Amino acid sequence: MADTTQGANGSFMEKYLTPIAVIVGALIIAGAFAFGGAGGTGLGNQPAAPVAVDINDVDITGDPFIGAADAPVVMAYWFDYQCPFCKQFEQTTMQELYTNYVATGKLKIVIQDFQFLGPDSDDAALFARAVWEAHPDRFYDWFKAMFEAQDEEHGGFGDADSIEALTRTIPGIDTDRVLALIDEKKSEYQAAIAADRAEGQSFGINGTPAMIVGTSMFSGAQPYSAIAPAIDAELAK
Repeated sequence: MADTTQGANGSFMEKYLTPIAVIVGALIIAGAFAFGGAGGTGLGNQPAAPVAVDINDVDITGDPFIGAADAPVVMAYWFDYQCPFCKQFEQTTMQELYTNYVATGKLKIVIQDFQFLGPDSDDAALFARAVWEAHPDRFYDWFKAMFEAQDEEHGGFGDADSIEALTRTIPGIDTDRVLALIDEKKSEYQAAIAADRAEGQSFGINGTPAMIVGTSMFSGAQPYSAIAPAIDAELAK
């Protein structure tokens, strides 16, 4: 006589437990995307965490920046060119900050490297240093174009060849000069890039984007409404 108990159990497992396992797995994956981004690439929209920081403690010497050199307020901005949350921040909050504070001479945004997503991030950071040195007046145009071109993480755009091709489309940039600077000063640029990341980590930064304004730190792709009050408070001093 056949063992009907084993058959019934097998039928139950196949009918119910397998779909449940699939659903649980999907929820785990969805949670990973919600809280860390694909592959844990950034901080997303986590709320700002109170950390004892001071913009005066940030070494901004030699780093690229957006805005007037003598702007009364400085924001240090750590990011990765491959980070999707940085793209979100660039195309929303940064646009408003630029219009209301940078373009009016009130804010300088200092670009701090926190490249941690692999070779494409490293290539982008090297290009950025060279573009800044060769054509500081065109840097912001290049910076914006990089985020506009960003696709899925490691989805095709971002290696040295594609960044070179993009750079050649931006008026006013001598791409050959940029490439020559990368060859000539690669070690110097790499040291500066590593120093930015190490400094960010010393402030407790472990993902991107992250910003310091005055004595406030902001983690994740924070909205304009979260950062503007900190800038206004600095302007009022």
